[in-house]
Amino acid sequence: MKVIKRDGTTVDFDRSKIVVAIQKANSAVEESERIAEDRIENIAQYVEGRNRMRLLVEDIQDMVEHQLMQEGKFDLAKAYIIYRYTRALVRKANTTDESILSLIRNSNKDVMEENSNKNAVMASTQRDLIAGEVSKDLTRRIILPEEISKAHDEGAIHFHDADYFIQPIFNCCLINIGDMLDNGTVMNGKLIESPKSFQVACTVMTQIIASVASSQYGGQSVDIRHLGKYLRRSYNKFKKAVLDEVGDSLPAETVERLVQARLKSELQSGVQTIQYQINTLMTTNGQSPFVTIFLNLQEDDEYLKENAMIVEEILRQRLQGIKNDKGVYVTPAFPKLVYVLDEHNCLKGGKYDYITKLAVKCSAKRLYPDYISAKKMRENYEGNVFSPMGCRSFLAPWKDENGKYKFEGRFNQGVVSINLPQVAIIAKGDEQKFWKLLDERLDLCYKALMCRHNALMGVKSDVSPVHWQYGAIARLKKGETIDKYLVGGYSSISLGYIGVYEMTKLMKGVSHTTPVGEEFALRVMRYLRAKCDKWKQQTGIGFALYGTPAESLCYRFARIDKERFGTIEDVTDKGYYTNSYHVDVRENIDAFSKFAFESQFQKISSGGAISYVEIPNMRHNTEALEDVVRFIYDNIQYAEFNTKSDYCHVCGFDGEIIINDDLEWECPNCGNKDHNLMNVTRRTCGYLGENFWNVGKTKEIKARVLHL
Repeated sequence: MKVIKRDGTTVDFDRSKIVVAIQKANSAVEESERIAEDRIENIAQYVEGRNRMRLLVEDIQDMVEHQLMQEGKFDLAKAYIIYRYTRALVRKANTTDESILSLIRNSNKDVMEENSNKNAVMASTQRDLIAGEVSKDLTRRIILPEEISKAHDEGAIHFHDADYFIQPIFNCCLINIGDMLDNGTVMNGKLIESPKSFQVACTVMTQIIASVASSQYGGQSVDIRHLGKYLRRSYNKFKKAVLDEVGDSLPAETVERLVQARLKSELQSGVQTIQYQINTLMTTNGQSPFVTIFLNLQEDDEYLKENAMIVEEILRQRLQGIKNDKGVYVTPAFPKLVYVLDEHNCLKGGKYDYITKLAVKCSAKRLYPDYISAKKMRENYEGNVFSPMGCRSFLAPWKDENGKYKFEGRFNQGVVSINLPQVAIIAKGDEQKFWKLLDERLDLCYKALMCRHNALMGVKSDVSPVHWQYGAIARLKKGETIDKYLVGGYSSISLGYIGVYEMTKLMKGVSHTTPVGEEFALRVMRYLRAKCDKWKQQTGIGFALYGTPAESLCYRFARIDKERFGTIEDVTDKGYYTNSYHVDVRENIDAFSKFAFESQFQKISSGGAISYVEIPNMRHNTEALEDVVRFIYDNIQYAEFNTKSDYCHVCGFDGEIIINDDLEWECPNCGNKDHNLMNVTRRTCGYLGENFWNVGKTKEIKARVLHL
């Protein structure tokens, strides 16, 4: 039996602690009120006999109090309560020592694995993580209501980013980069005027990104189209310089060729600046900026030509990658790229199809870009196409005082997620019990989300001038509160959810891809959405349903439920829950069917949703991938490919593998040989479903190809 302590750590059950606690209470009362040693042992045995996989320490103490009452030892029970209270005061005096020391010793596994973007060994990152441990401790013990903290510890809900909750900062945003570049901004008390060239604009943009990232805890997105203006400024500057130098001595065609050569060089340098700055800058959060670049070519854009050049160059450099410390080209984690498919570039004969073909080559070789269908997004968001925030959540349409839609300069206040499989586990197939418990859990989520909202109310613009005074979000005066941006739907606040697949299996005995399961899953999803809409109507706050890509949370919820409820086939036995509404990875479903099925959930989950398929390394077969990209445009709003590329764990080589005559995997870069090909996928027919190769100790190639 495991016991969950107040700091969230797990320890083995120790019955002697119960015995000692009662004995100490015994010594504090009259002899006539004391309880015999054998009865103390019986109480300890009673708790141990509950045979629970997982208990909160408070639950154990409640059991002891109840048993003392049953024995008629009321004064003793009172003494035990006083003993508990005294111990609680001692704990409140200092509760973070062990978690911080274990972090410094690099043994705090939960913290070290929580954020894959942070290297928890580095001193600069540890500084942020240490502060986070203090924040989580204060949040759990003092700031949050006890019922919220308990629900979080039990895995009923997840209060995201408690490590930043004591600070007056929010989750993620869409930086109003156009306003900051056009009208200037201020960083570290220094005025940054509107750039005069593309190269300078790229540099300023990355500095803004780093500054913004240091004063919030989630991701951020920038729309690259705002750089088109500055590429044209560079063109005009170069043309003037060439004409000033050569006058009328050269033909116009030659002048243009010279100008374009300089412009191309500046374009490459500017994009390289973005890529290298983002990957080498370190924010105060102890990581590179968590940033997404939005690649959207709009037909009515005055600088469409220039922006097409910028997007093409970004994709070319992403295709090449960045050299790691071994000098090998690898895929950089940031910036994430989101590429918009529209009529002119959806691979149906459009003017900019050549750029999409380049994007597909990136997808075949690397992890990015993600794809947004402008067609489907317009259907879901009142005709608008806009970027997801860095955390892949979406804002709701909102109009300013002039009746114009506004998305940039808006943000997300925070997220609380619900564990849907746990509701179903407790309900045991009883729908009446399921809906009742779901309502109770959603009430907890609402209270937790209001804690997030209320923590930001009254915050003054001075806490982060780059956000609130100098354009990233607003241009408020010093000392002015941010309250007006927290209401009226200007910003969002999100209800996340995990495990629609497992929930459906538990309640209906089938996957949500079956007719019976699909009906139930959609009913639950619509209910969650209706709750968010109701909360929004009642409060004027922008509640949104968010299919969070919180991979680590999928494992946390499953781990807690397995400890508490035991091994449940196809639920807790896997060690993870399926993310949001996604189809389970083990289901026999092709890419087209998966996207078509999941698209209906995306429309409901308008506060954030992304679907993906696992594909092999397809750098020599991009035509099949192009078919899927065409399908995305017509059928689903937001999708990505998880490319299983060939990767050497010795030197970091990310390219074509070699299987030699002995059927060994051999790295062409360093010659490393390894029989373990668990992460290598190879196929030449273009099939995009589940499919893997494995070279075992017998040196036999085993393949599982579901579509043949």
